[in-house]
Amino acid sequence: MLLPVDLAADPADGVAMHQLATELFPICRSITGDGVRQTLQILQQYLPQLTRHEIPSGTRCFDWIIPPEWNIRDAYMVTPDGRSIARFQDSNLHVVNYSIPVDTTLSLDELRPHLHTLPNQPDAIPYITSYYQPYWGFCLSHNEYLSLQPGQYWVHIDSTLVPGSLTYGEWLLPGEQQEEIFLSTYICHPSLGNNELSGPVVTTWLARWLASLPRRRYSYRVVFIPETIGAIVYLSRHLEQLRRRVVAGFNITCIGDERGWSYLPSRQGDTLADRVARHVLHHLYPDFTRYSFLDRGSDERQYCSPGVDLPVVSVMRSKYGCYPEYHTSKDDLTLITPKGLHEGYRALQHCLDALEHNHVLQTTTIGEPQLGRRGLRPTLSTGPIDSFYRNVSHLLAFADGRTDLLQIADTLQQPLWSLEPLVDRLLEEQLLVMR
Repeated sequence: MLLPVDLAADPADGVAMHQLATELFPICRSITGDGVRQTLQILQQYLPQLTRHEIPSGTRCFDWIIPPEWNIRDAYMVTPDGRSIARFQDSNLHVVNYSIPVDTTLSLDELRPHLHTLPNQPDAIPYITSYYQPYWGFCLSHNEYLSLQPGQYWVHIDSTLVPGSLTYGEWLLPGEQQEEIFLSTYICHPSLGNNELSGPVVTTWLARWLASLPRRRYSYRVVFIPETIGAIVYLSRHLEQLRRRVVAGFNITCIGDERGWSYLPSRQGDTLADRVARHVLHHLYPDFTRYSFLDRGSDERQYCSPGVDLPVVSVMRSKYGCYPEYHTSKDDLTLITPKGLHEGYRALQHCLDALEHNHVLQTTTIGEPQLGRRGLRPTLSTGPIDSFYRNVSHLLAFADGRTDLLQIADTLQQPLWSLEPLVDRLLEEQLLVMR
């Protein structure tokens, strides 16, 4: 059996993760561009093993083509009375992501089709994108929009769309087996907290923890990619290897607030990743919300698509699209908290630890072994048998060479990690073998 893993994640990890999110928050990320590179450069300070890959614009990846690379330096509007508003320097959400360059003067009526607000959240700035159709626009609070006066507006967006590349980060950690656990998170949203930065920072801490383990049963493949197009690019380059090796995977996003817990299954719904996610959430946070694959919206769309069919699930706090701050300026560094990040990290640690320790078990005796002489059952019949001895008996009863520890734990309605010491003891007594 593997060495015991300390799952009592230090609450200080939450503080450190929040500090990293704070450092990354101002960067204007998109599906391509220097914001992604800058983000990966900072993450490499925590994960020196992280390698950066550049895939040229125009490259066909299945049904998609990598678009021109987008970068932006500045943007603003000047009102008829000379005020500068919707300033990119104040919030990178003020500009529609992937806006083409523009420098012109328009009337308010001509400008309105290029302005985006949230009437039901009048103080929030929306996050809007136009990756694959040339467009420019500004995002502002609805209150500010209502204050605009008729007249001529100077609009200025200093951006570029030129041949470049799509950038992603990859980190491969070998284990004792070639079978892999796949961890994927995205780095393409600008200044958003739960929907963007919680995923990369928690994934970074998971990778550091995995690297610190004295032994790993599985190999681990960790990717930091732009959402959707990045997953498609990665699959186009590694699909056959992923299909051969990946036994479980997690799309890591929206893992940093404190409001609740969510689980989104794979398309199949019964993979090893599904089973372990449900098991961990059931024992740690039993009031979690269970969504359907019909509720998908992130990279599980790609990883679980027909012809790919990877066993990838999402364990989240507040699910994307299901909390009011989603894709707005309200999804900031106050929405994610050190406690929320720490608990998200801890839940995913438990999922990975359960996978590491999950084996098909088989007894080595015909019939029930003599447990009393091994100190595994009382030798005096004095009353009800306590839970330790009952669990020993139950483990042996279900260790039929076909049933794994995760299924046994579900049958016993106990967390897998509580049974690990018993399995170790039975292995030492040579009453169990792992298949």
